Amino acid sequence: MRPNEPFVLPEAQSVPEALEAIFRQPGQRPLSTYRIQFHSEFKFKQARELIPYLHALGVSHIYASPFVEARPGSMHGYDIINHERLNPEIGTEEELKALVRELDSHGMSMVLDIVPNHMGVSTNTPWWRDVLQHGRASQYADFFDIDWHPLKPELHNKLLLPVLGDQYGEELEQGRLQVRNNNGELVVQYFDHDFPIDPQTLPLIFEALGQLPEAHEQNTAADLGVLHELLERLRSLPPQSSADPEQGKKRSQLWQELKPRWEALLRESAPVKKVVDRALEHVNGKPGEPRSFDLLHLLLELQVYRLAHWRVSGEEINYRRFFDINDLVGLRMEDPRVFSATHQLLRRMLAEKVVTGLRIDHCDGMLNPRQYLIRLQLLYADARLHGVEPAQPLAENGISLEVQQALSQHDWTGKNHPLYTVVEKILEPGEELPEEWPVDGTSGYDFTNLVNGIFIDQANEKAFTRLYLRFVGQGEDPDMLIYRAKKDVLHNALANEANVLTHLLGELSSADRRARDFTLKTLRDSIRETIACFPVYRTYIDERGEYTERDRQFIERAIRKAKRLNPGMSERVFDFLQDTLLLNGGRLDELMYRRRLYFALKFQQLTGPVMAKGLEDTVCYIYNRFISVNEVGGSPKQFGVSLADFHAGNLSRAAHWAASMLATSTHDTKRSEDVRARLNVLSEVPKLWSAFTMRARRLNRGKKITISDGRVVPDCNEEYLLYQTLVGMWPWKSTDENRSELVQRVQDYMTKAVHEAKVNLSWVNQNPEYVEALRNFIAAILSDADRANSFVALLEAFLEPIGWFGAINSLAQTTLKLTSPGNPDIYQGTELWDFSLVDPDNRRPVDYALRRGVLSELHGQPVKAHEGNPATPLCADLLENFQDGRIKLWVTTRALEFRREHPDLFHKGSYVPLESSVLNQHLCSFARILGTNGSKQVAIVAVPRFLYTLTGGNTSMPSPEVWDDATIQLPVEAPEEFENIFTGERLRASEGKLRCAEMFQHFPVCVLKSV
Repeated sequence: MRPNEPFVLPEAQSVPEALEAIFRQPGQRPLSTYRIQFHSEFKFKQARELIPYLHALGVSHIYASPFVEARPGSMHGYDIINHERLNPEIGTEEELKALVRELDSHGMSMVLDIVPNHMGVSTNTPWWRDVLQHGRASQYADFFDIDWHPLKPELHNKLLLPVLGDQYGEELEQGRLQVRNNNGELVVQYFDHDFPIDPQTLPLIFEALGQLPEAHEQNTAADLGVLHELLERLRSLPPQSSADPEQGKKRSQLWQELKPRWEALLRESAPVKKVVDRALEHVNGKPGEPRSFDLLHLLLELQVYRLAHWRVSGEEINYRRFFDINDLVGLRMEDPRVFSATHQLLRRMLAEKVVTGLRIDHCDGMLNPRQYLIRLQLLYADARLHGVEPAQPLAENGISLEVQQALSQHDWTGKNHPLYTVVEKILEPGEELPEEWPVDGTSGYDFTNLVNGIFIDQANEKAFTRLYLRFVGQGEDPDMLIYRAKKDVLHNALANEANVLTHLLGELSSADRRARDFTLKTLRDSIRETIACFPVYRTYIDERGEYTERDRQFIERAIRKAKRLNPGMSERVFDFLQDTLLLNGGRLDELMYRRRLYFALKFQQLTGPVMAKGLEDTVCYIYNRFISVNEVGGSPKQFGVSLADFHAGNLSRAAHWAASMLATSTHDTKRSEDVRARLNVLSEVPKLWSAFTMRARRLNRGKKITISDGRVVPDCNEEYLLYQTLVGMWPWKSTDENRSELVQRVQDYMTKAVHEAKVNLSWVNQNPEYVEALRNFIAAILSDADRANSFVALLEAFLEPIGWFGAINSLAQTTLKLTSPGNPDIYQGTELWDFSLVDPDNRRPVDYALRRGVLSELHGQPVKAHEGNPATPLCADLLENFQDGRIKLWVTTRALEFRREHPDLFHKGSYVPLESSVLNQHLCSFARILGTNGSKQVAIVAVPRFLYTLTGGNTSMPSPEVWDDATIQLPVEAPEEFENIFTGERLRASEGKLRCAEMFQHFPVCVLKSV
């Protein structure tokens, strides 16, 4: 990494004054970002080689997926096992240095995706392994969000590990659980898992031998004597159940002293290894002799962990997970010690300017996101001031005490923070990012759904609803689907989390004479119903008990809806829950207040995962009326967005979150921007779409498969999803070479979709016969064996016009992203056409050689029009060959270059919605304006929408007659003369208006710069 370059204190300047200077000159805000997915097949070295291309494209920052050490083989990096080490599968420190030097040489920087909420559970996770071995006595026991006193008494001071493929007793007596000598370390082996053994229980393994054998040779006697000594000392270790820090420290010191001797003895001494082998032969038992496993069972019962069947995780697991993923364990990031232990490498990267901005993954999972975000800003300020090593003394969170004290009264609202930070935060319609957070905005899903929505013709919503209900034969209100799906999550995948909240609320009600008669069932039902009715992912009551009026309204809305949907339940229990969450109830003693606050904080941590699992991961795969809107941060019930709402969203972002990310495709989106753009054309042609689906159903009816339980596969809803998916992702040209890969991609996607929907099967209740039938149906309807495959012919004929208008939609969407208020992000590879589906489909390798070649060719073309020609020949060529994707890359690079040439216009410029005299519903237009009359920069952005409707389906550039006399009214500040950044044409306004026929004469989208 770089040499340490701390902020230099001018002579006589105090720490507060120096910090004030840092805040006056905050870190660089990106003009644009390009997301790179790092993994073992794409490393720092490959990224470094990519930088010249990205610079030529116009990108200012790479946006890196997590690259600290993750579980071996991780393809995404969100399963971190060590926050303080680079991932060796991605590269070395020297290779990271080389990447940073390459960025520097091109005037570029890096935004890093970090994961503070959780860690990967792995045998390679040092902290987790220490907890498994030493329990409450581990120095890391409080780092993880573990409930050491769960509802089941037999799990007190234990950790439930739901890793077994069958019932514990079955796995034990089949000999699948075995104690092994792993190079001197005795572990419990279960297939690829190995679990450490509490060292205090190691002597039990040798008890089956009675006393150790007599030794007749001096060396043997010495080694066995050492073994005997070590076993005696291991018995004297303090117990792993002790939460006393002094006892834990003593245990750790003793074990660190004994461990090297113990492991060396078991690794190097032949006589000791023989004794160990004999002991393991006894302890591991023999299949078919159940009593032979008694000693192994006893040994396992004495461990910190209880190994269990994976199905029990929903109801009994006693650690917080990332959603319902058992091998991603929640971190207690509210604990300052955890923050300190997980942010030292990050501090170094900030101090050395390796990283100049952050994206925070899953901020809603943390107990108090605002507190964490403030600590990040403090960390950055400290790193800027003092460099890699903080000045002593330190606060518990690892930040210099003088920095923390100097900023203790700092007002973090109003974007008054130095480090560029965006959060992965899903905002429901109408919800705003908390103003009190020291961040620059979100990672962009709000914009994804906003910009996608304006290309959906809202006038045809009823027609699409009728068609959907007719095709699937039934239907349910999407609000009720979401409500039911969230309740299902609370009853199954996250049942234990709801039970824990019930237990906490029960303790509170028992201490309140007005609430003590509520039964546990009533309390549990009130919690489940309220969470199922919650209108947003979560509220943000903080550790001080403070919350906003916005939070209060969300809680009250949820309570009102829960009451309305449950007339048979007493309203009083909901009132009690509301008072508890809002910390109402008159005068409370300190203990009762803290208990209520703890309940409210833990309640908030559950509402988000329930919303995500219920809406994103369930209903978005069930309610398939129009899957373009079934997106992260979107809603299946919202059929499009009005132009007024789009402009309102952009105006709000310009005023409050001007550096927020603008995303259209990400590593998490359900389908790529180009898939959605093509699907949106369907919203203009409900009759054509209806005819296609009915014809497809008739053609494919004979290829459906009836399985043994009588079900026909696929069902109608799955079939409707499949047809939309095929329309959205079908390549421009399907050849024999790519057909088999294409079929497998569709099969894999639909397999995932039907499991997520949880209607005919799920990840918990799998049905291989159903999956096989579904995959066979897909293979049959897409078969290339029959050259006259009538369904594929129908599909490709249908796509001829749809594909063209989908491409125009995508160019329009890209143009809006690159010019709207905010920081546009380009997901890897999407500068050319990309028809990817949900992960892992969207994480396939990117052909950068192709993209480099295309960009180099385009940069060799003249931008200025030839004399006597209205536009360069390039425009006509790009349009004629639009399927090769060069046209999208041209729009991308020209807009990015324009941003780079006019950074203040896009960072600080105002946003002015524009209107058309006629055809207003077919245009989205706005101006970006910066400066005064003396030195004014103006950009006019205009893109078409609903072009199929406007042209009657004519797949060529709209003629001037199509636009008729439509004009765009310019703001009074605008000049008269402009240049089109895509075509090089000069346009002149007349009476403050620009003619649409001229703006779109040679290119389908338009960005004009003042000249």
